[in-house]
Amino acid sequence: MQTALRGAAGGIATVASATGPVLGRVTATPVAQTLPTRIERTLGVGSGPAVEFLAGLVGATLVCSFLLGLAAVTGPWAKVKLYADFTDRHGPNRHGPWGLLIIVSHVVRLVSKELIVPEQVDRPAWDVGPLLVPVSALLGFAVIPLGDGLQLADPESGLAYVFAVASLATLGVAMAGYASDNKFSMLGGLRAIATNIAYEIPLVVTGASVVLFAGSLRLSTIVDAQAETLVTLGGVAIPSWYAFVNPFAFALFVVASLAEVGRNPFDTPEAPTEIVAGIQTEYSSVYFVLLYLGEFLHIFLSGAIITTIFLGGPAGPVLPGIVWFTAKMWAFFAFTQWARYSIPRFRIDQIIQVGWKGMLVCAFGNLVLTAVIVGVLAT
Repeated sequence: MQTALRGAAGGIATVASATGPVLGRVTATPVAQTLPTRIERTLGVGSGPAVEFLAGLVGATLVCSFLLGLAAVTGPWAKVKLYADFTDRHGPNRHGPWGLLIIVSHVVRLVSKELIVPEQVDRPAWDVGPLLVPVSALLGFAVIPLGDGLQLADPESGLAYVFAVASLATLGVAMAGYASDNKFSMLGGLRAIATNIAYEIPLVVTGASVVLFAGSLRLSTIVDAQAETLVTLGGVAIPSWYAFVNPFAFALFVVASLAEVGRNPFDTPEAPTEIVAGIQTEYSSVYFVLLYLGEFLHIFLSGAIITTIFLGGPAGPVLPGIVWFTAKMWAFFAFTQWARYSIPRFRIDQIIQVGWKGMLVCAFGNLVLTAVIVGVLAT
């Protein structure tokens, strides 16, 4: 097992900057081919700033279309079908095959509704808040490796970038809650801020433990570090996914992600039995759709981060990487829906107490233990 862990932690020594010390063995770390680069080569029109911009724009359009398609399927259809399965009901089954055309019905219904703007809202913030929530999630996918060559960008600070842009959603929620001129919206915004701060710190600290194993913030490097074999059982090779190497960190990260996306038992910012619909109370039509869309995009972003740093990214047998990556994201989505329909809601004071007194302590304990293990294996 120690040998396997050394293999899993091999990435500790794979990267060192020109000015920084090298920890352990030194190996070259190739930069993954990005989607814009593949598009440039496919177009065959040479290179240059204009071509790079066009290739980046086409790549971003493809990724955004893929994500918006996932959100369109999950919001009005898959979510309801899962709820129906959990509660022994049928779910959508009249509009098209398996009720799939309910997606079109919901889109037309929501977009065609009148946009009602309360008189006393702070209009600029009220307008920008719902837009910032989904945009922050889409920006996070810019550095996620969805498959072989299906990554828009691969910066050295990839993981830090994802955490940074994902946290912008908290700003959007705060703006929407404050600007609505509604006490329930304000309470929802304050609850969202308190919850996100309480669980975002453990989330980042737990992610740092993965960085210690991989030796890099670059997401492609983290994925590559999980490609080695951890252990072989009965002729079956178990990959060195960090979910297997450090299951405690994996559990911490999943729970903190559940709080970040506001699923039970952490859905107090939208608690309908207490504060109507929280920040969504004063929103309708397209603005409500943006908030709703942002909610599901952030679920998939959390699933993408978990998949990348704990589940080997797009790694998997036979099928293309994008298929495995999507399946792993969907597994996290299904888990969030199971939690929503199965776990009772905590009080806001209980949620904050668990975050600051439980999750944060466990996250720092895991980080220290990981640092000790990495230090021992690197010697």
